[in-house]
Amino acid sequence: MTRVFLKWGALAVLVAAALYLILALYVQREFVFAMLFLVLTASAVAVFVSKRLYAHRYIFPAIAGMGLFVIFPLMYTVGIGFTNYSASNLLSFEQVKDNLLSRSYQSESVRYDFDAYETPEGYVLYLEGQHQNLVTPPINLAAGETRAPLFPATSVPEGQPLQIRDVIKLRKELAGLKLITDDNRELSQASLRSFAAIHPQFTLHENGTLTNQQTGVTYFPDHDIGFYVSPDGEKLVPGWTVNIGWDNYLKVVTDPSIRGPFFQIFVWTLTFAVATVVFTLALGLLLANLLQWDQIRGKGFYRTMLILPYAVPAFISILVFKGLFNQNFGEINLVLEGLFGIRPDWFSDPALARTMILIVNTWLGYPYMMLLCMGLLQAIPRDLYEASAMDGAGPVNNLFNITLPLIIKPLMPLLIASFAFNFNNFVLIALLTGGAPDIIGASTPAGTTDLLVSYTYRIAFQDSGQNFGLAAAIATAIFLVVGALSLINLKLSKIKV
Repeated sequence: MTRVFLKWGALAVLVAAALYLILALYVQREFVFAMLFLVLTASAVAVFVSKRLYAHRYIFPAIAGMGLFVIFPLMYTVGIGFTNYSASNLLSFEQVKDNLLSRSYQSESVRYDFDAYETPEGYVLYLEGQHQNLVTPPINLAAGETRAPLFPATSVPEGQPLQIRDVIKLRKELAGLKLITDDNRELSQASLRSFAAIHPQFTLHENGTLTNQQTGVTYFPDHDIGFYVSPDGEKLVPGWTVNIGWDNYLKVVTDPSIRGPFFQIFVWTLTFAVATVVFTLALGLLLANLLQWDQIRGKGFYRTMLILPYAVPAFISILVFKGLFNQNFGEINLVLEGLFGIRPDWFSDPALARTMILIVNTWLGYPYMMLLCMGLLQAIPRDLYEASAMDGAGPVNNLFNITLPLIIKPLMPLLIASFAFNFNNFVLIALLTGGAPDIIGASTPAGTTDLLVSYTYRIAFQDSGQNFGLAAAIATAIFLVVGALSLINLKLSKIKV
């Protein structure tokens, strides 16, 4: 009985905590996340309470994790791709309206310079205007007084006014102080030495329009683009998030300043991923074959040394290579200049920059391929090579007629995984070149060494507009491309999925 009570009590506490979290997300207007946790909570209760679903409770944590960390982010990214979500369109319509209505401006025509005088009863403020001087009664700023009347001044208060350093010490109290004139106008501190009338900058009308009190311009809410817009097309920032349909996706293929860089980066990304797989496999297989050679002594030492690049953290190796390829001080250019009299500009020339990236990535990736090939080579019967030798075949014939046909099928899933990883190899590009050199004429931040993933990152976080919607559309395209190419490779390799 006690066990059952504890079980249902713990379940009730967990459900109550989950409902509290869901309610808090709903109050914060995070409706998508509130719905996500509501679905997860309801599913968990159904699985762990129902006897019919008893067997599913063991796999539910994995399914929930998949939904929370894979499926939901993917669906959320796809959804953002259909909006104008960006640095200038982060808020909701109500939040934008409240932000604009909270703005104010200082009236230059009603502005007074002031001096502060300390008296036994409090601080007296003396305001000097163009047409009239005003003075306050003693104000007890230490007690938190926030309002004080103003009267016409017949003379300057006695004593010396406070120095600027003393005024700065009172800046917090003075900033919250409202001075009321005899015609009920409010003056607020405009600077360390002046008070001015503060007016609301925008006025809201019944038809939903906003009028700028300073300029007299009226702005209309445009829910198609998510901005308040004036009749002459001027936009008020910030804007709000709206659904724009397929605009972001169409922009990738219709806008020349985006389409050109996108397809150039796509071709390079595909080339980079394929070339990396080919180069690392070729070098790894070559070294694995050499380490299988019976006449080589000290195989353990060579094996350890050749695996070291795999043991060193990738970011350290990348930064080391970045220094080695430095045009002015890098050791590689010093050697090339000493031997051939050339000093290649690895980071400014697009072809050389891409070559450098392939060299570095081959260095980082060959140990993994070498380890795989060493294991697979051990499984090939030795009598096949002996029979081949009796027929007069050499190492090259053995490679293409025996070794590759026997290892390529078990290697294929790992080669596909390597392709997918390098298709999205963000760290290498970010640390080595940062995408540079840039593509001339691109309206978005795009470089000749950018991969699609780094290109998307730069659009989302480095562009002046931080266009998250466009970045989400490109990220969705990356997912579809990688998924399609991986599926094609799996089908071609006749691996069941």
